[in-house]
Amino acid sequence: MKRAAKDSAKSQRHITRRALFLGASQLAFIGALGARMQYLQLDQADQYRLLADENRINIRLLPPARGLIYDRNGIALATNKPVYRITIVREDAGDVNQVVARLQALAPIDPEGLARALDELKRRSPFVPVTIADNVTWDDIAEVAVNAPALPGVTPEVGLTRQYPMADDFAHIVGYVGAVNEADLNRVDDRDPLLQIPRFQIGKIGVEAKLEKALRGKAGTKRIEVNAVGRVMRELSREEGVAGVNLQLTIDSGLQNYVQARLAGESAAAVVIDVATGDLLAIGSTPAFDPNKFVNGISQADYTALLENKYRPLPNKAMQGIYPPGSTFKMITALAALEAGVVTSEDTVKCKGHVEVGGRRFHCWKRAGHGNMNLLNSLKNSCDVFYYEMAQRVGIEKISAMARRFGFGTKFDIPMSSVAKGLAPTKAWKRENRGADWVIGDSLNASIGQGFVLSSPMQQALMTARIATGKAVIPRLIKSVNGIEVPLEGGEEIGLNENHLRLVRKGMFAVSNVRGGTAFRSRILGDDYRMAGKTGTSQVGNKVVRNSDVAWEKRDHALFVSFAPYDNPRIAVSVIVEHGGGGSKAAAPIARDIVLQALYKGLPPLTAYPKADRWRIQKEQRALPLRDPDAARTKSDKA
Repeated sequence: MKRAAKDSAKSQRHITRRALFLGASQLAFIGALGARMQYLQLDQADQYRLLADENRINIRLLPPARGLIYDRNGIALATNKPVYRITIVREDAGDVNQVVARLQALAPIDPEGLARALDELKRRSPFVPVTIADNVTWDDIAEVAVNAPALPGVTPEVGLTRQYPMADDFAHIVGYVGAVNEADLNRVDDRDPLLQIPRFQIGKIGVEAKLEKALRGKAGTKRIEVNAVGRVMRELSREEGVAGVNLQLTIDSGLQNYVQARLAGESAAAVVIDVATGDLLAIGSTPAFDPNKFVNGISQADYTALLENKYRPLPNKAMQGIYPPGSTFKMITALAALEAGVVTSEDTVKCKGHVEVGGRRFHCWKRAGHGNMNLLNSLKNSCDVFYYEMAQRVGIEKISAMARRFGFGTKFDIPMSSVAKGLAPTKAWKRENRGADWVIGDSLNASIGQGFVLSSPMQQALMTARIATGKAVIPRLIKSVNGIEVPLEGGEEIGLNENHLRLVRKGMFAVSNVRGGTAFRSRILGDDYRMAGKTGTSQVGNKVVRNSDVAWEKRDHALFVSFAPYDNPRIAVSVIVEHGGGGSKAAAPIARDIVLQALYKGLPPLTAYPKADRWRIQKEQRALPLRDPDAARTKSDKA
């Protein structure tokens, strides 16, 4: 009995402890539940009341301000301007066709743009806002806002769009933006949600495209409350995005404007480079186009006109155009021969007007011949036969190796569209790409910049800068990012015998400053600004008739390269006039004028020109369609 009583008491104690444990657990659960209910029903009441009332909280992306682009002096090249637009969200609109019909009665909507917007609405997610009308007036925006209850899902907005105050002067450099499309999304590996916003503007060509991510910035977000018919009631919170970076280019807008104006009327290109820093001061390509027309979609008529223009305004000839360099390449052949020790400054070659090699006759441009030529005079007179002989002595491998030291066959990291690599050909290159062995005639053609040798006007200017300084100048287009200077590259010695470089420079000086030089008529007067240069003619086809006797598109290209001042080089310039004929007549005068404009930082005095040319130069200067620099700076300050 006692044992039974004892066991019973022990059992009751276990039950009591278990009951207490269960009771405590229940109390804890009830307490936690009560606390949670208090948090939801009291502390978060407003938040969840909004969420429960027909999901009236929307989260929308805030496009950041696109970074601005300036020239080296702070003149605005690409700015943002406010623009009014009307957007629609499919899931909020309900009957889209009915809403659009009401909207058309209130604001003018372009039929083509409307069709595009309706197509986007079908393809995009139902919660993504689609721009249905762009560039509308303030009155239209106000009308839509007043009638918002009858327009569910429709929102009037203020955004930013791109503007290019310098228009065609910088079309090929800065490029332009345009609405993002399926091709853009398929082309780039970029998951930025901003790209999903229809008609969001991204860079298409030029700096705008190459530095797109940096210029675009990062999106912000906003949470808005809307009522049952989709009208925005209030903004609940906002997290601003990060604006894109501001870029400062190395280009001088005043000089760029002059270059474009001086090249006007030609299918041409010109590049000006600072030989000390590698800064690209001007990159001209004509004809050009107005990039503002592309921002909101260029008309078919305007685009067709650009495509059908035989002067090809769309490509950037200065950077992506590649041409045989013609006689401007003779400095490369001369340096290769000098460095190889197969020629000296005193050695001469007799030019009879041609040379026969491998059973084929190779002509000099002067059919009667130049007589005995040393290296300096071969440059001054641009004697082809001298360089045919150098090609046989030194060989193509050393010529091409020298060309690469001066930038040929190199694709430089410049943030522009389709920067050309050019070509410094070798025997192996021909076997791999043409399926044939190199022959001696290939070397002779290459020695005078014909045949397989190719270069861009930018590479021509860079070659000249390296000859002028004896240093490995590297081209630079971006001067600073958000005010922080971009470090200079290159500048080390190129590693050639200074006496050889000096001899080549003297030959270039003779071209422009000694009577009989091929560019003597385009000389600059005054010791402080004397120019050294080299003419070139890039053959188009295998013709034996004069350029004036064939159609424009079959004429030879005219080239000229130069650096100045001769005694203390500051700039190098290259010019090509497509189908312009001879370099001395078509390209050299343009290059001379650009050199003077760059050195004087404005129109030079007439005393810088030969007396016989001054009346013509004065007339040409007055006719140039130059921008007012003060007006440009005023516009920039306002931007």
